[in-house]
Amino acid sequence: MNVTETIFALTLASNYNPQQHFQQAIDQLMAMGKTVFSDIYRLPCRDGIGEDYWNAACLLTSHLSVDAMMIILKKMETDAGRVHGLHQISLDADVIAWGHDLTQMQFNLKKLPLALDVRIPMMDIWQNDAFAHDQHQFSVVSLDIPVKSV
Repeated sequence: MNVTETIFALTLASNYNPQQHFQQAIDQLMAMGKTVFSDIYRLPCRDGIGEDYWNAACLLTSHLSVDAMMIILKKMETDAGRVHGLHQISLDADVIAWGHDLTQMQFNLKKLPLALDVRIPMMDIWQNDAFAHDQHQFSVVSLDIPVKSV
């Protein structure tokens, strides 16, 4: 990896037209750099109100700064029609951690403690004790789009 590149650990979630919004988000992330995506899991809404969510994680290696990445993810949410405060979430995209090496990543303190719907998909692509969770039986969503690139 180039010294000027940053690895971003990202999460994606949607419970409103999730296939459409995931496809758009995945396409956009793949255009930004090298990506590795987790499986997409169907998990219940955290507060028990609203439809189940599709949840996934992504490791994206890019030349972007942390601030630029956060701005891009918020624009992706807005472009997908995200309205905060509603239980219908078109797209939620967050930076969970960033760094130059997976062994020395900086966690986004605003996202701690990490919720189960973050830990499950993130463990697929980044083996770290922070993502430990009990065995689960949440279903995996199958898409007809490539979700892993090298």
